[in-house]
Amino acid sequence: MNVNGYFWKKISVISKLTICRSATSNRTVMEGIMTTVGGQKRPAAAIDPSPTKKTNFVGLSPMRELTNVKTPTDRPFRVSIEGNIGAGKSTLIKYFQNMPGIETYLEPLEWWRNLNGHNLLALMYSDVHEWLRVFQNYVQFTRLQIQTSKPSSPSTTVQMFERSIQNNRYCFMEHAYRSGLIHGADYAVLDQWYRWLKCNEDIALDLIVYLRSTPEKVFERVKARKRPEENGLSLQYLKELHESHERWLMSDDERFNTIPVLVLDADKTLDQVIEQYKQNEHKIMGHEKRKKFKVEDVDKNKVKKTLF
Repeated sequence: MNVNGYFWKKISVISKLTICRSATSNRTVMEGIMTTVGGQKRPAAAIDPSPTKKTNFVGLSPMRELTNVKTPTDRPFRVSIEGNIGAGKSTLIKYFQNMPGIETYLEPLEWWRNLNGHNLLALMYSDVHEWLRVFQNYVQFTRLQIQTSKPSSPSTTVQMFERSIQNNRYCFMEHAYRSGLIHGADYAVLDQWYRWLKCNEDIALDLIVYLRSTPEKVFERVKARKRPEENGLSLQYLKELHESHERWLMSDDERFNTIPVLVLDADKTLDQVIEQYKQNEHKIMGHEKRKKFKVEDVDKNKVKKTLF
């Protein structure tokens, strides 16, 4: 490498470290949690629901228009399907999976059920205090594998994921920490991993589809489908997860989310929900944005930092 090349590489590394570090010298700011000099943790700020997203809100958030999203030309439009347990995420994905140009990725349940013979999902549900931190680490790893995977076909224009690494960070991990289910040290390690990934890997999403439901409705569905690992799920737990999704996706606080959110009513009957899919198909497939731009190799690192 010549001298000029070495110099600019060093500058790039220094700039990346500077951007990813907190700019403050007397406190460390985690995403949503502030750690003071004395080591105490408190919320960085109160989270208020968006006035545009009342309890009956359905539609695309006007705060982050889909046409403002810029997808690099070297990857497909990325969509994450989010919602509580039993909200109908896999049903939505099955509706879209056979459409041309789309690749779908269900939650890797079999990976979680069999890691060298260990069923981490069952262990987590059987003793959440003992196994949740291990499970969270593995979930973050597997979601990274899926979300950064290359499409299998050059004709793929859309990648659709059942949940995302952002969900793991801002919903399940936040819930686990606020509920006292994981230690502050575990939370800090997971947070640092997420920050490093955000700065060094393209984990950006272009759209989140939020299947918004009531905890009581999804509790009925969970009981009806009878997955073995979900036998011990309580209505209270589903209520807490609902609140975590609301804090993450129904606020306009950009510390938690800058991605456009399409909110659908998942309490409806199956036929009514499918009708919502049809009405919003052009948004979910990325047809309503298409402001793509050429990403040069020298600019890719910068693009990765600005798309989230």
